[in-house]
Amino acid sequence: QVQLVESGGGLVQAGGSLKLSCAASGSFFSIGDMAWYRQTPGKQRELVAKFTSSGRTNYLDAVKGRFTISRDNAKNTVYLEMNSLIPEDTAVYLCYADFIMSPISPESISWGQGTQVTVSA
Repeated sequence: QVQLVESGGGLVQAGGSLKLSCAASGSFFSIGDMAWYRQTPGKQRELVAKFTSSGRTNYLDAVKGRFTISRDNAKNTVYLEMNSLIPEDTAVYLCYADFIMSPISPESISWGQGTQVTVSA
């Protein structure tokens, strides 16, 4: 299994910045895609940014140009640098990873518990 632990959330004023980290640990053969989602009460969870195993990135339109996802494979860690934050970015941010336990195992997914990001006007 893979455990994902997020850190870096908090309260920030509009226009400010935060950097989230998500470290994967546990027993696995390899990690595939890693991503950040966010969720607010009453809304569907939405993909914010993804860093694929092949090195491609994609972003939610609303965060393009403001957020940057990066990944350190040696540390099994994914980051989300968030700049020019706006109140609409307020949400619980959750880390996602897909992985395999062995070369012949099916793909599994894991979610972190989430970290709260609050942007005040």
